[in-house]
Amino acid sequence: MRLQPKPKSGLMFLILAALMAVLALAACSSTPRVSRVDTDTTIDVSGRWNDADSRMVAETMIGDCLNNPWLTSYVSSHQGKRPTVIVGTVVNRSHEHINTQTITKDLERSLINSGRVDFVASKDERQEIRDERKDQAVHAADDTVKGPGKEIGADFMLKGSINTIVDEAGGKRVVFYQVNLELIDMANNRKAWIGEKEIKKVIARSRVKP
Repeated sequence: MRLQPKPKSGLMFLILAALMAVLALAACSSTPRVSRVDTDTTIDVSGRWNDADSRMVAETMIGDCLNNPWLTSYVSSHQGKRPTVIVGTVVNRSHEHINTQTITKDLERSLINSGRVDFVASKDERQEIRDERKDQAVHAADDTVKGPGKEIGADFMLKGSINTIVDEAGGKRVVFYQVNLELIDMANNRKAWIGEKEIKKVIARSRVKP
């Protein structure tokens, strides 16, 4: 009678343990590492337009806008009344996909927080508010209804564009951003202020050796 060899249980256990360790390492390597940072921290990962660019442009350009003669001239000629401003469209003419709502909101925030101008809601926001007034006219108590015809008209509209120039060779890329803003008098289409902010980024990519 031929005897069958006993299974090598110790070796199988080691192989199984090794496989489990490999699987555990693979799972760990696929898990993203997340760290929280201050929202004002500038982090450039891809070199594309980001939240820091939007915030810097808004703060710098609104500061320049409010420190130009048009504001003093308007206040002096209107018995100390602050001008009412609305932010219009910021057109993206760059080579990148840029969410212009971010810079629009940054511009609005800088204007409102300055305390030097009054500010009215945008076109889309006004429509939603008007719909609410219509609803109030039907459903709200008479002494709380907000009727039509009492909106404040803007004296000036701020609008602009984002443009880029890209220069690339080898592993280096230079991206030049130019943001232009114009403040337009609503009464006569006169441009009261024109501002420009430029940002230049150099993106160097390491070459993979064959």
